[in-house]
Amino acid sequence: MPAWMATLGPLLLPADDPAQLLPAREQMAFTLGFHIILVPFGVAFTFLMLIANARGIRRNDETALLLARRWSQVAAVLFAVGAVSGTVLSFELGLLWPRLMGAYGAAFGIPFAVEGLFFFLEAIFVAIYIYGWRRMRPWPHFWTGVPVVLSGIGGTASVVAANSWMNRPGGFTVREGRIVQVDPLAVIFNGAFWYESVHMLLAAYMVAGFIIAGVYGVGMLRGRRDRYHRLGLLIPLTVAAVATPLQIVVGDVAAREVYRNEPAKFAAIEAVPRTGTHVPEVLGGYYADGEVHAGIRIPNGASLLSGYSPSTRIRGLDAVPADVRPPDRLVAIVHLGFDVMVGIGSALLALSAWYALAWWRRRDLPRSRWFLRATAVSGPLAVVALEAGWVVTEVGRQPWTVVGHLLTRDAVATNGNLWLFFAATLLLYAAVGAATIYVLRLIRARWRDQGGAREGEVPYGPSRAREAAAGEAPAVEGRS
Repeated sequence: MPAWMATLGPLLLPADDPAQLLPAREQMAFTLGFHIILVPFGVAFTFLMLIANARGIRRNDETALLLARRWSQVAAVLFAVGAVSGTVLSFELGLLWPRLMGAYGAAFGIPFAVEGLFFFLEAIFVAIYIYGWRRMRPWPHFWTGVPVVLSGIGGTASVVAANSWMNRPGGFTVREGRIVQVDPLAVIFNGAFWYESVHMLLAAYMVAGFIIAGVYGVGMLRGRRDRYHRLGLLIPLTVAAVATPLQIVVGDVAAREVYRNEPAKFAAIEAVPRTGTHVPEVLGGYYADGEVHAGIRIPNGASLLSGYSPSTRIRGLDAVPADVRPPDRLVAIVHLGFDVMVGIGSALLALSAWYALAWWRRRDLPRSRWFLRATAVSGPLAVVALEAGWVVTEVGRQPWTVVGHLLTRDAVATNGNLWLFFAATLLLYAAVGAATIYVLRLIRARWRDQGGAREGEVPYGPSRAREAAAGEAPAVEGRS
């Protein structure tokens, strides 16, 4: 352990926790935080691409086809980056948490096996879809993109199944610390699967929609008010605006399920120190020394949201056995993460309502530059909300890795210097991140260089090889 960690260690970890626990947690948090930003592009960005593609074919809309083709190029790059970061995560599970995989891999590994099948299916059809531009007829080419969207949804649901199983494990029998019998369907469709998977999928559509809309919103703020930028904002913003109110409803259902089935996590979310009724909802504030400090208290709020009655009884942190009670610092993190997620979600709901009202009244975007500014920042805010939600899910489960069965301190590797492994991972991800930005900037520069090309050149038609054989110049894309 580095000298500075030896000094700070007692402040960060209890004395009886293994020294490898902190670097293992930090590395897992970093790699998950990096990878989860890419998930919406594999799940939802491809859906936006297909909407533009279908619109282009149905209406002979060359601008929509241009958007679809360009979005497919970006989606392919981000899919490759996601494959790299996801592969690292799969290795980490075995290297950082060998006791999890050794004791519970027979159940925990089932959703990941299913996810692997979806991943390969998605990779195959991504390649076919990208290669199919200019080589296939319009509608057959469009349908090759549908398995990309479906496999992205299936893969995400599979990974969430593994995570939800850790929160509400089931479908297995343990004898002498080992799994001896597994029901695969019960593992996958565990008690938390449906609300966690739907919550994550809607979050992916929100993040992808607001990020892409924000990119074109910035372009419009800079004076690019052409149809290309307007359509590039309308398609993703519409999808995000539809997903946002649905997410609010699903989030409310999920929070109530956590109240019923994960009382320790719920107590951390609401920062409830003692069991009781008429529990207030605390907005903001921080948890320390077993109490909530500062914050805005709404009388009876937490009880009303949990059971629709002020007399609803909420189990506090005092009901959690002391040896598995989360420390104050983790409770503070979970409470803050939940507030951030809900606060940003409420702001995005207001933006969606603003857009919906303007469209209902005038069939047009709001004309205020403030709307474009709000759209521009909505993407980064959606990413922050996504990260905050995962903090609530993962940190809120602590000190358990598999709730009721395996403590995190018992799952971690106990040999080797994990700080070196963490440092190597940081370097790898920094290189991958820099390369991704570089490639995306190259793509953008190429699009700008095509500014003199004919606007909206139709992407369907003979292949370049046939054009060359016929002695014709290859068609080029339209300008942005």
